[in-house]
Formats: sequence, structure tokens, C-alpha cells
Amino acid sequence: MGEREHEHVRVAVVGSGFGGLGAAVRLRREGVTDFVVLERASSVGGTWRDNSYPGCACDVPSHLYSFSFAPNPEWPRTFSGQEHIRAYLEHVADTFRLRPHIRFDSEVKRMTWNAERLCWDIETSSGNLSADLVVSATGPLSDPKVPDIPGLDSFPGKVFHSARWDHDYDLRGKRVAMVGTGASAIQIVPSIQPDVSRLTLFQRTPPWVMPRMDRAISDAERWLHRQLPFTSQLRRGLLWGIRELQVQAFTKHPNELGFVEQLAKRNMARAIKDPALRAKLTPDYRIGCKRILLSSAYYPALAQPNVDVVASGLSEVRGSTLVAADGSEAEVDAIVFGTGFHVTDMPIAERVVGADGRTLAETWKGGMEALRGASAAGFPNWMTIIGPNTGLGNSSMILMIESQLNYLADYVRQLDVLGGRVALDARPEAVRGWNHRVQERMKRTVWNTGGCTSWYLDAAGRNTTIWPGTTAEFRRATRRVDLAEYDVLRPPAAGASEAQAARKAGVDA
Repeated sequence: MGEREHEHVRVAVVGSGFGGLGAAVRLRREGVTDFVVLERASSVGGTWRDNSYPGCACDVPSHLYSFSFAPNPEWPRTFSGQEHIRAYLEHVADTFRLRPHIRFDSEVKRMTWNAERLCWDIETSSGNLSADLVVSATGPLSDPKVPDIPGLDSFPGKVFHSARWDHDYDLRGKRVAMVGTGASAIQIVPSIQPDVSRLTLFQRTPPWVMPRMDRAISDAERWLHRQLPFTSQLRRGLLWGIRELQVQAFTKHPNELGFVEQLAKRNMARAIKDPALRAKLTPDYRIGCKRILLSSAYYPALAQPNVDVVASGLSEVRGSTLVAADGSEAEVDAIVFGTGFHVTDMPIAERVVGADGRTLAETWKGGMEALRGASAAGFPNWMTIIGPNTGLGNSSMILMIESQLNYLADYVRQLDVLGGRVALDARPEAVRGWNHRVQERMKRTVWNTGGCTSWYLDAAGRNTTIWPGTTAEFRRATRRVDLAEYDVLRPPAAGASEAQAARKAGVDA
């Protein structure tokens, strides 16, 4: 660690999930080899490493949920499980020879902009270094959120979040509470229901659930994709095109989604025969306002005799007794929280200190915003992958990540063209202008008009998470870096820092 006390690299990438590994591959393709990937865990994978709960799988088709530059003809299912996606990311790290660049067990504690040297001073759990450019790829689904429930600390049983699953704890024969009804919960419930003695689902808001059209990919299909790679590209293209066509309904014509609601209700009716239970599970908001969930096993599991659905959020814990907001109670041995992540208040933002001495969290106190989802004003040569308003409600985030990698590549080229020690700082007016256009487009989308409260919205009710357009639009918007949207910074002239210090001393006096 001592040897790295004053180490300097051109680029520091934070995180080794899809965004971090993708950034590393793109940097190498741009001829940049002087970079490190800082990973707080001991292996790659990001959210697909951390989330290993029973039934964990992707709700985006496999051939669309992979890098275009690293196609995988061996996907075993149309919707891949967590273990297959994690294996794919390990394969990417090996194929593109990224491991020598990765620093495992190196959690970033603080990143501070050094205006004198035009670089970032980075403190990690394994030592300190500096970098000309930082690419933050920690992702919005990396830090679990557990609600502050009165009495939870005194619960005598087992408690864990879905993203921190305790595989040493045996749920078989236990009375289990599942708190939350998001994408993780609808996969966990049918996976554990047959084994537990009683399962109580605490549901604040019921989700819209469509059938999951999953199947094994045949040997013949995989052989075809291996022998004729263009068939895999064609499959990916078709999956992408279908989802691009759906965007209009989500962003401009939410009322057209009524037909999809009827399909979802039929899906529920096939499995839920009890009218009272069906009423509990029927949402009162427009489909698409929250992410549409995919499962063919969720409703059948809820109909089983050992499952109780409490249509009210968990409000208090009294010993082993869980009390819902409606006063109903349940005795349980274990609590599993499927309550999401810190998305609009990402903890990494508290560790990034910009040019004016403020943290990114302080800068974003009124809501996250970044130029083209990448650059925040006052944070020179700092870029984020899957930044503000880059999320999707119906397609693959890998498409958005690759668009941001295009932007990163051109950012590096622009720094090379400018030459010498140089940094780019997004102009505040450019950030505001971009954000204003995004928020204006957001007003008519189903995410803002659908009548729900979702994790897409921040504490002030602003949608700072979702991109209100097609992935093709975002690809065009991030193809090039427009230098007119940035201030070009150079090192202070000789003696300037001393003069500045003298002026400050005079003011203080």
C-alpha cells in the first residue's frame, strides 16, 4: 500500500458492474491503458454479484441484456438468471484482459478535486491515488434501502435485505415476512413459498404483473448463434426494435396503455380466484407508472394457503410481532426487505467533493441533474455512468450504458485534442438547459401522470431517474461532446496560487 501512496493514473473507474467493465473496455479501445478500476468487493459483477436471492433473474431478454461488442451465443434461457449474468461479466473481464487493472477490496472513501493539479485525489480502503479523470460507475442499484421501522432493532429473529441475502439462514419451516412488492419480491415470493411454514407479504402498493415468457434456448439456437453470429445480432435487433416502438405509449400517449392493463388483469384472474384477494392485488394507477413486472409464478404463489397478503405497509415491530398500518398483526421468525435502493440519493455522492468544496450530494440537494446524464457542474473531469435521467422503464440499460461509453470515448478524445494538463467542467447553464428540456418532456409521460409514487421520483416528487425518450434518441444525444457546453480549465499560472492566497489573507484580515 505504501508504494501506491502517490500513485497517479490517467483514469480511475469506480465499480466493476456493467458500467465499470464497459468503461474499462472502451478506454482500452481508445488506446488508454493507464487506468484502474476501483471495486469495493472482492469480485466483479456489481448488482449481479450482490443480488443472489432465490429466483433472482433479469426481466430484460438475454440477447438484449449484454454488450453489443461482447455477444454471448451461449445464453441458456430467454431471460437469464443471476448466476448466468454474473458469469457473463466474469467472462467479459477475462476476455478483454481487464483483471490487471482491477483493484479489489478498494472502496472509495473520498474523491476531492485538486484545482492546483487539475486532478482528483482519491482515498480508498486500500490506499490513496490521484487521477486526471474519474468515471463513476457505482450504479443506482448498489446500496440497499431499509425503511426506518419503529422497533425493528429489537426484533429477535433474522433480518436482511434482498440484496444482502443470508444464505446461511435456512428459511425452511419458518414464518417469514416479505416487505415490499417490487421486482425482487415477486421473484423471491414464489421461490420460498413452498418451503416456509407461513409467508406474510406486506404490500404498500400492488404492482402490475405480466406473464414472464421465459423458456430454455435450444441447443440448435445456440449452435446457430455460434456458427452465424449475425443471427444473434438479428435477434438483438428485433428485441430492441419492439421496445423502441413501445416508448411512444410510455412517453406521449399513456392512455393507450389501457389495453395492456386488461391483459395484466386477465393474467391475475387466471391464478387468483378469490375476489377479495384479487381486489387487494389490483393497482389503482396506470400501468407503466411503476416498472411493469414479469412473473408467471407470483400470483399462483400468493393463492397458496400458507400465504397472507397484508394490503398495508409495515409500520411497527413489537418483539416477534409485525404490525401493519391497518392494525393487522403477524408473528414471524424472519423479515426479508425487498424495499429497493438509494437511487435518487446515491451514497457515492456524499464522497465526491467538487471545485467549490461542496459534495455532490450537497450540489444535488434540490434534485440530481447532469449534462447528458454524465457531467455535473462544478465537478471537472468527473463522469457518471447511469447518471440522472438515464434509466429506462421498458428496455435494456446496457443500451444506455453503451451510449454513455460513446460519450466517454469522445470526452477522452477532446482532452487529447486540447492537449497538456486540461479539464472540462460542465457549464451550469448547459446543465440547467439539458435538465429543463428533459423535465419538460417528462411532464406528459406515464411515470409522471400515471398516479403512482415510485422510486423514479425523488423526495420533492421530481423524476430524476428515467429517460423520457427512445434509446436511439439518447444515442444521438451522447455521440459527441460539445465543447461549447463546457468550460476548459488549465492549471493556474505560476504565482497565481500565491497571489490568490494573499488576496484571501487580506480579506480575512
